[in-house]
Amino acid sequence: MKLIVKLKRFLLRLLGLLVVVALAAAGGFAWWAHQPLTLATSPVEVVIKPNSSVVSVGRQVQRGGVPIDGRLFVALARVTGQATSLKAGGYQFESGVTPLDVLDKLARGEVTHYVVTVIEGWEFRKMRAAVDANPALKHDTAGMSDADLMKAIGAEETSPEGLFFPDTYLFARGSSDVELYRHAYRAMQKRLNDAWNARSPDLPYKTPYEALVMASIVEKETGQAAERPMIAAVFVNRLRKNMMLQTDPTVIYGVGEKFDGNLRKRDLQTDTPYNTYTRAGLPPTPIALPGLASLAAATAPAPSDALYFVARGDGSSHFSTSLPEHNRAVDKYQRGK
Repeated sequence: MKLIVKLKRFLLRLLGLLVVVALAAAGGFAWWAHQPLTLATSPVEVVIKPNSSVVSVGRQVQRGGVPIDGRLFVALARVTGQATSLKAGGYQFESGVTPLDVLDKLARGEVTHYVVTVIEGWEFRKMRAAVDANPALKHDTAGMSDADLMKAIGAEETSPEGLFFPDTYLFARGSSDVELYRHAYRAMQKRLNDAWNARSPDLPYKTPYEALVMASIVEKETGQAAERPMIAAVFVNRLRKNMMLQTDPTVIYGVGEKFDGNLRKRDLQTDTPYNTYTRAGLPPTPIALPGLASLAAATAPAPSDALYFVARGDGSSHFSTSLPEHNRAVDKYQRGK
């Protein structure tokens, strides 16, 4: 009986201790949520990308220059029921803001700028659809052909494919979409010129535009980011040897919107300007919007003699320098032999 009494007293003390600890933790959490933050520079502009999780939002706020604790921020968002209410856009924060202020501002969507995110590997038509669907923009390009759009932004090219840099762009409500396109076009011109000026010697390109075409192929062919320079090396080596590039993404681009996700033998045999199984050299235009890493790979490919690659099935590729080696790799990874 005495043992039971002692056990009850112990449990009551333990419970009391846990209550004290819980209250202290809750008090500390509440203190943190209302604690003014000192920013290294004030104000700072923080960009929250569309479709970001609450964890990703916490990281973006930290990277933007607001010194919050990411785990506590996520906990605060969940405790207040705002974890699924955080909105994309550009936000401005000043010194003295509290973590709770930051959260409330994100949940209310008090943006100073709106955003459009253009994804690496998109075709231009997807970028245009995303821009057209943004209600905060003034749609001055509505009804324009692609060629008219290029003329409106002052570009010399008539085909827009590949010429807009994939990134997240900020703009004020009511801004013209012409300005957004012009900004993205100039961003690509700068990055392409930088990559071209730093290019490896003896590349089989005559112009930066040809390097851009190659970068778009690399963008669409790469399964793992680290393999971009090797993918580029294969295609550069093929160009040097006057071999067909034989890359499926160019064929798919040539099929266009009729492509249903299944590349058939007849597609590979049907000649189009983009069928690199029937036509030698690079296609006439890029096939997608390449990112910075693909531009770098196309202008500085890996030092390799590889002429072939095949997907292993895990996102990586096996590279081969000869056709017999390649055929063995195809048997192993594609045919299961």
